[in-house]
Amino acid sequence: MASDVDSPSAASYTAFGLRAEAEKIEPGLHVVATPIGNLKDISFRALSTLAAADAVIAEDTRVTKTLLAHYGISTPLVAYHEHNARVIRPHLLARLESGARLALVSDAGTPLVSDPGFKLVQEALEKGLHVTAVPGPSAVLTALVVAGLPTDRFFFEGFLPHKSGPRRARLAELAHVPGTLVFFESPRRLAETLEDCAAALGPRNAAIARELTKMYESVRRGPLDELAAALAREEPPRGEIVLLVAPPEAGAAELAEADLDAKINEALGAYSVKDAASVVSAATGRPRRQVYARALQLAAEREKAPPRP
Repeated sequence: MASDVDSPSAASYTAFGLRAEAEKIEPGLHVVATPIGNLKDISFRALSTLAAADAVIAEDTRVTKTLLAHYGISTPLVAYHEHNARVIRPHLLARLESGARLALVSDAGTPLVSDPGFKLVQEALEKGLHVTAVPGPSAVLTALVVAGLPTDRFFFEGFLPHKSGPRRARLAELAHVPGTLVFFESPRRLAETLEDCAAALGPRNAAIARELTKMYESVRRGPLDELAAALAREEPPRGEIVLLVAPPEAGAAELAEADLDAKINEALGAYSVKDAASVVSAATGRPRRQVYARALQLAAEREKAPPRP
């Protein structure tokens, strides 16, 4: 039986109805970007790499099997996902150390973005193994270039917390990031997330990119509060969602702090410091500890202030 090191290089793939021989690739881990929807978006280098590899490491083998079959690639598949990564990773690293040529893909787009590939790449590099990237489609970048929002700086957050309280708290932490915010979101949580974004970030411009590169691709743009109100009246959308939010305007940090003080002072007129902090934290998404510390300061200032005539 031939070893991984001696695997034949006569592997092939089909494109435009023509059969092409794949070029031999170096031993090591090849991180390969695959289409996010439209199968035509794959590169010739990606096809050649997938065909020449000894195995394709896939998050969901059913998804990747469809891609490989479309291009006539018969490379064996190995499932690697968050539920089996701890068990499978040592075996993959052992194969790489023996000289195997392995291709790593995600369900769609560029691997390591919201998938378990990072630890495999990290440990391969720690062992001095060869790791290379075959670039290509990315849902993050695709959404960014069609959103109509600033692209010079952006921050990719991935998925926000599922529950509103922690979600607002995280959004408050991101409020002053000086770049466009990019999130992945579930269609069924989109309306609630938009409402929390509007509450925590204000009426910033935003974009909802749905089903990018697919038949029913759409990009919906507008202020967060308007998008939140519209989605609250509609049925949840279908498909993959990327949500983008514009960066804060110049001076927004100062305005945000002044607005926070106003909310705390208003709450202090009706509640104790402890309860006022809880009320304002829930309403703004700011961390309770931060709000409580500021409420203590403002309460002390109120006590020192001379009484009004």
